[in-house]
Amino acid sequence: MQNLFSNQRLFKGGENNPLLAPRGVFIKNEMLFITDTGQNRVFIWKKVPKTLFQEPDIVLGQILKTNTGRNASGEVSASSLQYPSGIWSDGKKLIVADAWNHRVLIWNALPTEDGQPADVVLGQPDFESNLPNVKGISSPPTSQSLYWCYGVCSDGKSLWIADTGNRRVLYFKEIPTHSFAAADAVIGQPNFTERDYDPQNAVWAYSVKISEKGQMAITDTQYYRVLVWHDWRTAFANHADVIIGQSSFSESGQNQFGLFPKANTLSWCYDTCFFKNGIFVADTGNSRILWFENLPKESNVSADNLIGQKDFTTGSENLETILTTENTIYWAFSVAVEGNLLAIADTGNHRVMLIDLV
Repeated sequence: MQNLFSNQRLFKGGENNPLLAPRGVFIKNEMLFITDTGQNRVFIWKKVPKTLFQEPDIVLGQILKTNTGRNASGEVSASSLQYPSGIWSDGKKLIVADAWNHRVLIWNALPTEDGQPADVVLGQPDFESNLPNVKGISSPPTSQSLYWCYGVCSDGKSLWIADTGNRRVLYFKEIPTHSFAAADAVIGQPNFTERDYDPQNAVWAYSVKISEKGQMAITDTQYYRVLVWHDWRTAFANHADVIIGQSSFSESGQNQFGLFPKANTLSWCYDTCFFKNGIFVADTGNSRILWFENLPKESNVSADNLIGQKDFTTGSENLETILTTENTIYWAFSVAVEGNLLAIADTGNHRVMLIDLV
């Protein structure tokens, strides 16, 4: 296999305030955004750090950079976070999936102060509410509600939310500018009020990504697969065109029921990232990133390359991969790319891996 990268470096956050289980990473305009999930914070660096440690320029979700409590150790508010996960920015706006508050927060302009409150909340009627589906866990979903929303994605105009607990993806034609906005369409359910379990749709939609060419990838964690549409506009009425990680919609085996991974299998996958003509897949349970040089046109295709393991048949449960090294990955939850710089949220190692792609 040809080497995928020319340089690799690690980043662990502030030296006296390091990352803990970061689940989201994003790069835009050479800025680095990280959801420090284990400590209920979002960090922003105005320039991608070049060293192992560097203090963030902005921290959100806490009053002080060193605070770590859920909802800032108080009640939910416009400036608090509880288990933030997916993150997106165009360098102007900032959007964060505040998963355990069952909401998505939007800053209409990039925050400039620590603990700055969000401008817009989706999934809840106000900033002081945080029940799943607004009224509680037994309540059915609506076009305005969210339940364990882990992923967000935008093309700068529209917004997609992986509404994980409701087994669906919500679509907004335009990024909402007012709170509690209703979605315009739903993917994975026949309407806004159902959350049925259907193996032909994403059972646990953790991440949604849209390519510059209009392709869509939904990472379906519990079925160990990625669902791909060659045109996202067809996803409202049609099932996925291609499955990565399984041979058919009816199959759902972890590593396709194998003891160890292969080039065409997945285990607890959580994210994807389009790059050039292909796609990176965060094969989290196998502690590796798979690279498909061209977006597959048929299901169950083998990856062309990988990052984090020596070969396609070595996984995170192999004895030789238990100890952390500079070149290994432990439960990577998120991948992002800008230009030729790839960022991996190396969650289990409490760090971000930055790689210069060739």
